[in-house]
Amino acid sequence: MDTLEGLADPIRRVGVRIEGVVQGVGFRPFVHASAQRFGLTGHVGNDTAGVVIEAEGPCEAVAGFLTSLRADAPPLATVEQVDVVELVPAGGRGFRIVDSDTSGPRGPRGPRGPRRTLVSADSATCEACLAELFDPRDRRYRYPFVNCTDCGPRYTIVRDVPYDRPNTTMAGFPLCGECAREYHDPADRRFHAQPVCCPDCGPRLRIVDPAGRSLGADPVSRAVELLRAGDVVAVKGLGGYHLATDARSDSATAALRSRKHREDKAFAVMVATLDDARRLCAVDDCAARALVDRRRPIVLLDRRHPDGVADAVAPGNRRLGVMLPYTPLHHLLLRELAVPIVLTSGNVSDEPIAYTDDDALARLGGIADAFLVHDRPIHVRADDSVVSPWRGDAVPVRRSRGYAPEPITCSREFPRPVLACGAELKNTVCLASGRRAVLSHHIGDLKNAETLRSFTEAIEHLSRLFDIEPAVVAHDLHPDYASTRYALERTGLDPVGVQHHHAHVAACLADNGVDGADGVGGADDRAIGVAFDGTGYGLDGTVWGGEFLLATCADFERVGHLATVPMPGGEAAVREPWRMAAAYLRGATDGVDGVDDLAVARRQGARWDQVRRLLDSRLSMPVTSSAGRLFDAVAAVLGVRDTVTYEGQAAIELEQRADVGHSDGYEVGIADDGGMLVVDGPGLVRAVLDDHRRGTDLALVAARFHNALAAAVARTCREIADRTGVRLVALSGGVFANRFLLTRTVEALEGDNLTVLTHSRVPCNDGGLSFGQAVVAGARDRAMR
Repeated sequence: MDTLEGLADPIRRVGVRIEGVVQGVGFRPFVHASAQRFGLTGHVGNDTAGVVIEAEGPCEAVAGFLTSLRADAPPLATVEQVDVVELVPAGGRGFRIVDSDTSGPRGPRGPRGPRRTLVSADSATCEACLAELFDPRDRRYRYPFVNCTDCGPRYTIVRDVPYDRPNTTMAGFPLCGECAREYHDPADRRFHAQPVCCPDCGPRLRIVDPAGRSLGADPVSRAVELLRAGDVVAVKGLGGYHLATDARSDSATAALRSRKHREDKAFAVMVATLDDARRLCAVDDCAARALVDRRRPIVLLDRRHPDGVADAVAPGNRRLGVMLPYTPLHHLLLRELAVPIVLTSGNVSDEPIAYTDDDALARLGGIADAFLVHDRPIHVRADDSVVSPWRGDAVPVRRSRGYAPEPITCSREFPRPVLACGAELKNTVCLASGRRAVLSHHIGDLKNAETLRSFTEAIEHLSRLFDIEPAVVAHDLHPDYASTRYALERTGLDPVGVQHHHAHVAACLADNGVDGADGVGGADDRAIGVAFDGTGYGLDGTVWGGEFLLATCADFERVGHLATVPMPGGEAAVREPWRMAAAYLRGATDGVDGVDDLAVARRQGARWDQVRRLLDSRLSMPVTSSAGRLFDAVAAVLGVRDTVTYEGQAAIELEQRADVGHSDGYEVGIADDGGMLVVDGPGLVRAVLDDHRRGTDLALVAARFHNALAAAVARTCREIADRTGVRLVALSGGVFANRFLLTRTVEALEGDNLTVLTHSRVPCNDGGLSFGQAVVAGARDRAMR
């Protein structure tokens, strides 16, 4: 090394540790290429915490290399942290990619604790791979598993970390000579791409009937023939099976709806290109970005041409869930078929999506006429994600494939690792440690054994992948939730019960980086939380759901709510909105003649009379402040929906019928009941009833209802702000998935110079609840220390 003395740019050697989403995204090849560009020697490798590098060369070159690690990182990478230490120059030749170290993370200064590597989410096929897929001269021409370091399966095939082929479901496919050459060539796009394969060594596609018998030698072309003939084809995707059929065919979509026992809920549609999406729906810049995003979610769009797909695809719905192809197989199907297809989860209504081949044949055999299958196993089931464009952003409605398990960075550290178990419906789980909260894929409604098994598997898998051993378990207060029972049965963990609507508000605060509000700094730490949803276990034994909270992430005070009304029949009132109409009309129309002559009453006949007598009897029954049940009552009064077949159906259809161009609303009373603000929901229903009786157009009445509720929220928040000095408002809960209500509420609040927070990284519905539970548990932990 004496020969280096006196040079203008002395030699420097650094040890670098990089954490974030840096495995399975081409980060090591990128580091290798960058080191060569700067003329450095050394090596790069994976361990169970991320990427480790030693690099040596002239000081200026090393400085440029370190800058490039963040500035020029691969498109799928997320660099969260870069630690650099100075090392003694050691000389050497060349720059190598070394084998992964699975023994645990070690830095230049020794052990670094538990593994912290982040597994990438699955990513849509990149343009380079698509070019190969449709190039007759390429050896991967029409090969439905083409992928590279910039795209392809990730989370759904990972069994363990570090992210190397033996720890994925590709372990059973040894590389052929040509793929091995690509894999080991630093100049190749597939350098160290773990799922790399080709027709000679990779998974194979087949098409079979429900008994498993082959239906042809060319699976894609045969599937296209069947789809054109009106059949239903089960297609194995990244995170599970889908059910596909021709979206233009009334008979095919009606048959799928009947077999799947999905009476009304809209199907998603896949189209080949962005231009195809524009032919069906209004696609602005925000929607276009969401459609072509590497996550390839289902994007909820306003329809332009109702006749573009069959009526049975989205009956009575002026919006359509549209997505673009995200696997090579999807691209092959859509290119050859050249028409939109229904692509809906492979399950019977309310069951989890099928993801193993045997389970798919068993559960979907009575639905699908054929199965497009392959032999690459799926390790983690993951439904498609759903987003809704709003104010220039793609707001998550369901956060799953393409997003999970990428963590959400919080502004404060969790003192102890937390497991949050979520709610009963739209369940997700969340594991939090350090400043990271890892939200699972969508698990679903915990109503059957298979979904509950998926729930426990998700907890075990994420705990193992992220090496998080929880010390705290957060759960909903409802004692009958399966997630609550699971939490309370976990031994050795400190249980933290979190009120449902407090979790919603905390999720919104943390979604916006305000999770440092632990209640230790006075009024400035607090927010006015508005949590509107269908059902939540209240502290007073009633069913909450139209709440105004004065909250920090650690605690809350209930300062307002929608007026409570009975729920005749309990859970039956959730399934039958007409019951809520009877309850609200009883409270709103005492002394008013003709209530029992309304159309909603005539439609129910004797059952209406029975419920009215039940209400008159004053017998004990659940009471609720739920905004969801208020929407149900209005929907039934207006003849939109008397019974529902899926959660939130009445509210969704009421929004669909509203004239969004109309801006006036009804006057809504707000009373002060001993300091508690109570919004007069029964009075609002009476205003709707009076307008309806006058023969006012339904679209106008529905719009006035939405506008009135938004104005009532703003007035209530303004009153709370005047009393407390708190001017930050957080909106959460599934009711705010209603774009009309959300837009008018935000406009009204901003018009009162209040600062408004809405969701952008996690869903406002119960899919984001586990995140909120984790945030509350962490805040309480900090407050106790």
